[in-house]
Parts: sequence; structure tokens; C-alpha cells
Amino acid sequence: MDYVVIEALEAQAVIGVYDWEREIRQLLSLDLTLGWDNRPAAASDDLAQALDYAAVAARTTDFIEQSSYELVETLVEDLAALLQQEFNVPWLRIRLRKPGAVANARSVGVEIERGQR
Repeated sequence: MDYVVIEALEAQAVIGVYDWEREIRQLLSLDLTLGWDNRPAAASDDLAQALDYAAVAARTTDFIEQSSYELVETLVEDLAALLQQEFNVPWLRIRLRKPGAVANARSVGVEIERGQR
């Protein structure tokens, strides 16, 4: 399987369980690895045959910035389902980081894999 990779995609979200977190937007950083057969695009040099990473990044950013979740786990699950459905991606890995959420840690977060390789 081939992969399309988007690293350190940043978006602002309402995320968290504490009252103060519900009143602000916080930075999230994502790494996306999306399973995709790149051979048709490589053979044709045609964007229509490729997984359009600009479209994936834009949809991901829009989804996150319109969201309001308490848990990063729920956000990531819903994002994975959306990307698989809207872009017909058979397999993906999402690593989401929430910088500054824990003192003395650069970031905390979750990583999931969904679908079939």
C-alpha cells in the first residue's frame, strides 16, 4: 500500500473538559497518513487519480475548527470516519497532539489507525 502523508497540520478548536477550555480555542497539531494506491496518478500524471492532499488538509482543518469536543479521542474517531467516507480512504493513521495540555510536556494526544491495509 502507498501512503499520502500530511505532517504537523495545525487547527484551532474548542476542545477539553474544563469550563475554561470550553471558552477558548486551542491549537491542535495532526499528522495524517492515508493509505492510497498512487500508481494510477503516477502513470497518468493526473490529479483526478490522486488523493488530493490539499483537499484533505482543508476538510480536516474545517472539521476541527467547526468542532466542539470534550475529548480528543472523540474528535479523532469522528475525523477518521469522515475522511474514510468522504475521500474513500481504505486505511489511515491519525496522530493528534494538544500542545501545552500537560505541564512539562511538549504535547499530549492520541494516535489511531482505522481501516484495512
